[in-house]
Amino acid sequence: MKQRILGQNGPKVSVVGYGAMSFTDFYGKATDEGSMQVLDACLEFGIDHVDTSNVYGMGRSETVIGEWLKRRGGECPFTIATKGGITRSPDRRFNNDPEHLTEQLEGSLKRLGVEAVDLYYVHRRDKAHEIEAVTETLAGLVKAGKCKAIGYSEIAPGSLRRAQAVHPIAAVQSEYSLSTRSPELGLVQACAEFGTTLVAFSPVGRALLTDTPHDLSSVQDIAFMKDNPRFVEPNLGFNLAKNAEFRALAADMGVAAATLAIAWLVHQGDHIVPIPGTRSIDHLREVAAGGSLDLSAEDLKRIEEVLPVGWCHGDRYTATQWEGPERYC
Repeated sequence: MKQRILGQNGPKVSVVGYGAMSFTDFYGKATDEGSMQVLDACLEFGIDHVDTSNVYGMGRSETVIGEWLKRRGGECPFTIATKGGITRSPDRRFNNDPEHLTEQLEGSLKRLGVEAVDLYYVHRRDKAHEIEAVTETLAGLVKAGKCKAIGYSEIAPGSLRRAQAVHPIAAVQSEYSLSTRSPELGLVQACAEFGTTLVAFSPVGRALLTDTPHDLSSVQDIAFMKDNPRFVEPNLGFNLAKNAEFRALAADMGVAAATLAIAWLVHQGDHIVPIPGTRSIDHLREVAAGGSLDLSAEDLKRIEEVLPVGWCHGDRYTATQWEGPERYC
């Protein structure tokens, strides 16, 4: 597995990380024992960066990781990132108050069973606070020894520039894949300029870039996806047709579709780290393989011919799901 530097002066991490939202029931039923087996498999496949959040299963994801670490009884083999800032409260969905972020990080550390996390993100911006002030809060948590580096999720390039002027931003997390190319309109470039790692979530397009995409029936059991514009008709039908073309290309190249999707993303910049999430060991093996697959210029051209920029039908979020992420293009 290739490695990359996390942030400007951070640790080396595997070029493919793991997104631990899959340790909850967000995309389907998960079991704690199954999640711990996934963590075992991450080490087997060379994945050493795990990304979680305090709201993934309302603490369940962090608790599973903490229990896995406790069972090992030794030094943590992972670079761990977690997040705070989403409240799930109908009165105030996002909270970047200094007291709130500090309290939420303390809770995360307790569940994880560690003294500090390697990376702490603001999960969503709170419009009540300017990003400079929030960055000062995060810098204080670094100084207090609660986290080693800081980042933001779903912010615009302009916001990154403002935050970077206050304190080094080690990572920005954003959806980025062959089906979501919007980060190329400024975020990929700004992250490269500042030495900020672009951590790409949903790198296989919520299965649209795999050999086992969701059909209309299967998404009905997933609350987030059943109304998502990309997974309702007629958009889903168009997207599945393109998926079939991509699967055929991957098969012709001798790899799984998910492997090819991850490899394409890894080749978009030395500062990009995808964090696929899955409950399946077999699928984990496929995405991990993308971290060591070399693609030629001709390979990349063939991929772009099958899935050109803008091929995916439907917005990536509903109007409600767009509350919080910063749009910039």
